[in-house]
Amino acid sequence: MVKTEDVAAVKRRLGVPAGLEACHTVVLEGYFVEGHVPREAITRLLEDRPRILGLALPGMPSGSPGMDGPKEGPLVVYAVTAPGSWREFGRF
Repeated sequence: MVKTEDVAAVKRRLGVPAGLEACHTVVLEGYFVEGHVPREAITRLLEDRPRILGLALPGMPSGSPGMDGPKEGPLVVYAVTAPGSWREFGRF
């Protein structure tokens, strides 16, 4: 774990698009994971090892891992394929 005062700079360096930012950023086996991404998505990422920069679940959706409140539908997780470019990775 690395504490930093400039989280925005870390997100930029990793290639997290501004539109997909969330409250937490982690680097895991060469990928970034942005936000409250469900475990199933992370497991699939590490098993499939796609050629992407990382995964993102923007914001802090209700019912996502670690967030209170009801889950209001599937959580849409995005795969960031290059800086500024992403596609849907899956709904969890």
